[in-house]
Amino acid sequence: MNQTWSAGVTRSGSGLDGTTWNILGQVYVPKHVDERCFTWHATLPPGTFVPPHVHRAQDEFIYMLSGTLELELELELAGEPDAAHPGDLVRLPMGIPHGLFNRSAAPVTCVFWVTPTRMLHELFRRIDAMAEQAPEAVTALATEHEVDFLPPPA
Repeated sequence: MNQTWSAGVTRSGSGLDGTTWNILGQVYVPKHVDERCFTWHATLPPGTFVPPHVHRAQDEFIYMLSGTLELELELELAGEPDAAHPGDLVRLPMGIPHGLFNRSAAPVTCVFWVTPTRMLHELFRRIDAMAEQAPEAVTALATEHEVDFLPPPA
């Protein structure tokens, strides 16, 4: 993890050190990482999703650029899915279960960031390096990196 950084611009279409990851069929382009914050641009093709999960040690934010992202949040007062649209900011405090779904016919583009970074950058690097991103292997790896995927509803 890059612990030092300087002022500047991480250009559109470019990730840190030319890095681009394929995570569960989505394209993640890391834009900034230090111990306090990790930021990445994400493209979620139609039909892709991030299964319901919990971050044990970080707050997560999503700024919507294009498309519609359906959210499944496990909050005391929220029992039905919500949706985020361009210009919306999704706030996901640590410990709040959430799933993210592109159920539309168009790609979703957005900017994610977490604070603090903890182990998430390394998790994405390791998922991208998997020969096959089998759900059981991804789930086990995520648990080792402070992200717990939730079992499917009964």
